[in-house]
Amino acid sequence: MSVRDPLYDDAGLALFYDAENGWAADTAFCARMAEGARSVLDLGCGTGLLLAALKAERRVGVDPAAAMLEIARARPGGAGVRWVEGDAREVRLGEAFDLIVMTGHAFQVFLTDDDQRAVLATVAAHLAPEGRFIFDSRDPDAREWEEWGPEESFRRFDHPDLGPVEAWNDFAWDSAAGVVAYGTHYRLAEGSVRSATSRIRFTGKAALEARLAEAGLRADAWLGSWDGTPWAPGAREIIPVGGLA
Repeated sequence: MSVRDPLYDDAGLALFYDAENGWAADTAFCARMAEGARSVLDLGCGTGLLLAALKAERRVGVDPAAAMLEIARARPGGAGVRWVEGDAREVRLGEAFDLIVMTGHAFQVFLTDDDQRAVLATVAAHLAPEGRFIFDSRDPDAREWEEWGPEESFRRFDHPDLGPVEAWNDFAWDSAAGVVAYGTHYRLAEGSVRSATSRIRFTGKAALEARLAEAGLRADAWLGSWDGTPWAPGAREIIPVGGLA
């Protein structure tokens, strides 16, 4: 069982991830949290940008996408990290960590209640007694997907290897499941288009609180933004920070 998405599995599409995302508020926040941590586990580590930059003695990144891990291994600092190709719902490393992170809205790829329970059980199974966890999920009340139409999402950027790129998204919202299917499209300067369709789930704060409790986890703080602002109705993000219950 694995979460597979060509946006990350396809080597030709994985090349765009860092150009689109890069070092951002989430990675900066988690890097500060990691100061002084001896061990860090990144579930859904992607291209490894965060872990490769940290100083922790033991750093492990787990991701199901081999194409993303290939980038992670090759990046500066990547040789000091153990990269594991695996599913965050199932992986069991037999180790405990001071800090467990899941950024980039990776939690949202888990589309069912059971999927969410499984990945949070993984967090609980790998957390040291005084360890901390943090992850993010978009608040469904903000309806961010409505900004993902082709016109609203159109953007241009320069890729370090591929040159000028035009990009846009489209979406379909399944209100019953709380799932958005969104397309990501990249047009290269020579005219070819690379595309993928992804599915993510939007889960409200009350449901996330229930999932944490079921997993034996507690949230000591709920943030509404990676700038550290506490969560309140109208926030775009739901970011629990906590430890074992």
